[in-house]
Amino acid sequence: MNYLLSEIARIVGGKHIGCDCRVRSIATDSRSILSSQEVAFAAIDGKNHDGHNYIERMFSRGVMAFIVERDVELPSKSCGVVVVSSTIDALQALATYHRSRFNGTVVAITGSNGKTIVKEWAARSMPDNVRSFASPKSYNSQLGVALSLLMLEGEERVAFIEAGISQPGEMERLERMIRPDVVVFTSIGDAHSANFPSQQHKIDEKLLLARGARTIIYSSEYGDLSRSIKERYGDRELIDSSREAVDDVLELSDALSVDACHVSALMRHLGYGVDDAVFSANVAMRLELKEGIDGSMIIDDTYNSDINSVMVALDALHLQAMGRRRVAVISDIRQSGMDGEELYGRIAEAVRKAGVDHLIGVGENIMSYRTLFPRSSSFYFSTEELIENFDRERWAASVILVKGSRDSRFERLTRLLERRTHTTTLEVDLAAMKKNLNYFRRHLAAYHPLVAMVKAGSYGMGDVEVAHLLQHEGVKYLAVAFADEGVTLRSKGVTMPIVVLNADQDSFDVMISHDLEPEIYNFRSLDEFRRAVHRAHRFGYPIHIKLDTGMHRLGFVDDEIDLLGRAIHNDETLHVASIFSHLSCADMPSEDDFTRAQIASFDYMSQQLSEWLDYKPLRHLANSAAILRFPEAHFDMCRLGLGLYGFGYEHNPDLLPVATLSTRIVQIKQLAKGESVGYGRAARLERDTTMATIPIGYADGLDRHLGEGRWRVKVGGGMAPIIGRVCMDSAMVDITDIKGVSVGDKVTIFSADRGNTLEDMAEILGTISYEIMTSLSSRIKRIYTER
Repeated sequence: MNYLLSEIARIVGGKHIGCDCRVRSIATDSRSILSSQEVAFAAIDGKNHDGHNYIERMFSRGVMAFIVERDVELPSKSCGVVVVSSTIDALQALATYHRSRFNGTVVAITGSNGKTIVKEWAARSMPDNVRSFASPKSYNSQLGVALSLLMLEGEERVAFIEAGISQPGEMERLERMIRPDVVVFTSIGDAHSANFPSQQHKIDEKLLLARGARTIIYSSEYGDLSRSIKERYGDRELIDSSREAVDDVLELSDALSVDACHVSALMRHLGYGVDDAVFSANVAMRLELKEGIDGSMIIDDTYNSDINSVMVALDALHLQAMGRRRVAVISDIRQSGMDGEELYGRIAEAVRKAGVDHLIGVGENIMSYRTLFPRSSSFYFSTEELIENFDRERWAASVILVKGSRDSRFERLTRLLERRTHTTTLEVDLAAMKKNLNYFRRHLAAYHPLVAMVKAGSYGMGDVEVAHLLQHEGVKYLAVAFADEGVTLRSKGVTMPIVVLNADQDSFDVMISHDLEPEIYNFRSLDEFRRAVHRAHRFGYPIHIKLDTGMHRLGFVDDEIDLLGRAIHNDETLHVASIFSHLSCADMPSEDDFTRAQIASFDYMSQQLSEWLDYKPLRHLANSAAILRFPEAHFDMCRLGLGLYGFGYEHNPDLLPVATLSTRIVQIKQLAKGESVGYGRAARLERDTTMATIPIGYADGLDRHLGEGRWRVKVGGGMAPIIGRVCMDSAMVDITDIKGVSVGDKVTIFSADRGNTLEDMAEILGTISYEIMTSLSSRIKRIYTER
């Protein structure tokens, strides 16, 4: 985009005041803006943040243009502003106008599932000599689509735009902006169904996206969707992608096979064919976060490279580093539509804004413009040259962005950088976690503070990466179980307040030295912590008072409130930051009377204690279940634990699963009837059997009680039972009835798919899903994805 502020005001019906700045891009997040040249900051007054509060900060970072919803005092006469009634409406109007000037083909992709992977596969399957654009991450919302369209430079031949809705009325606004030439309907299912009266109503809403499209691609496997498309748009070019033949599609799961067929049909329709199509589950997501060598962390984005995706990747580096050393490896950028000096000049500015300590440029083009980059940068003609000069010291204790196009072959570099090479991986979807966070926020008042539970390595998901996400999303507190967990977070750049729930006196000095805040649950801990604060020559140190309202685990009881009040009255050494308690059965409707009694008890006890203070501590009681079920328990703050990670999503379709555990087949054997498998000959085969060995066992957290046919894993589109006993480091599965399975194929231990979920596994084991998650071994490689 390229507009003057006065032009933007005219387009969106706003009022222009001050300097008539030129605007080439829009920023809406004050925490992640990387470039200040010709950027307009659009201040949005949202449910959890008011962007107008950050105008001064943006000005200090060089931003001169602003779009606002109310009159504001400009930081300087050299600034310009457009005042509108609604910033989001204005951005949508600007995106609509900008789209109208675009002459390429616009492909819109929607559906209940598979939108992002179809978009990614299609974009990465485009020929290298054809310039195209794909909306970044999962920018498919009312705001995300507008921002995506405004990223169009105008020279692209094809634009792939993802579109998602969660309630009626949204698709009409999206269609008005996108005006797609081609629409791909990936699927229809239960996702985001809560706000629609029926499945057909949701289908009708989604079909609005295609009202002006020339071509519609869909799969007749979704009968209701297929029938509705034919009834409403029978006069258009309709392409049934279920008839497409895709090579190697049997190597993918059923869902991914459908997605691959969509992409195959789309690429043929666009005239590019499928010879270079990318149908790999390994490139389904962007921005994978992995643990690296020597205390480093890798942000892996090694499948495409364009100006917009580089900016998004540098933004991720900027946010993830949190005070740690930043290293960026960036390849040549193909088909940008800009001359080299402008292109690499913009990249160089973004590198500086992201605080990159060491840039490594790979390729002849970026090397030609090395003078634009900081002097500390290094350049190599090829990936081979970089690997030949691999030096572990340059990567140590750093956050490393590896960002390149397919032909850069950066995957060879990431293999060298990865700390763990275990074939078994736990994939944690940070985008889903963010959506879960926002789901709970919708049930709370605007700006209502939250404490996020990240104890036990964020319930097995990994501590630091989750903490960085929550810090960026404006959560008020993190909570860990023990001081060591808090120290780890501090050592990796987490600066937000951290509460230690199981604080003991042996760790008090360490806690104070790392600014960790204790839960105080008895008089002994209160006295010992006060002494520790005195020793550290601190005063007004924050503590969190725990009350026992009926769970009878930890906390002060009712009879102790007056004595506690006297003990903390006029105490200048300690400051009561919060008073809280635990609900023991907020998720059990049969115990609602007991829960209401706990709420009443907490309300009374916390008020009695607060009267001893000349300030007002935060009061918090509600956990994930109570946020949804007991509004009267919200008080001043709420605690979000299991719901953040998607536990219980089978019973709540608005919660998204966060974790998928998978591995790969390492060997396949043909065994005859009567042979035995594994320790103790526990499995004696009753038929000729094809057996596959997978490298995951009870040392990884695969419970031994899942053996002997009790659990089935997903492989090659089918379900394979575990045969014999689960070993320490491996297990064997029966793949006799699944055709086309090969060594190296992916095996899913648990996922979001019916029959393969954590809840299903927990039911078999007679336990709870989060016991399984917290039992997963640290040797399993964690991969964090952002869509």
